[in-house]
Amino acid sequence: MQHEPSRSPNSRWESYWYDSNMRVTEKGQVTIPKELRDALGIGAGTEVEFERRKDTIVVRKKATAASRGALLVDRMRGRGDIGMTTDEIMALTRAD
Repeated sequence: MQHEPSRSPNSRWESYWYDSNMRVTEKGQVTIPKELRDALGIGAGTEVEFERRKDTIVVRKKATAASRGALLVDRMRGRGDIGMTTDEIMALTRAD
């Protein structure tokens, strides 16, 4: 169901009201309308942040979510205990 957003009159940011009501599930989950997910590039696995402003909840896409690979590299950084130079390691990987 397509909804036309209406510009919030009191906002200095690009914010919109959507004419759709969502229910909170027993697990506290709410579906973000597809139009908003598409516009913000929010898909499965995207991290979001929550902010409370009095009686309003602001949900925003997390600015810099580290990739799985970056997290792995950070965890492994400084753990190498091989007493070999890079050239020695590369020599082991090369075919004779």
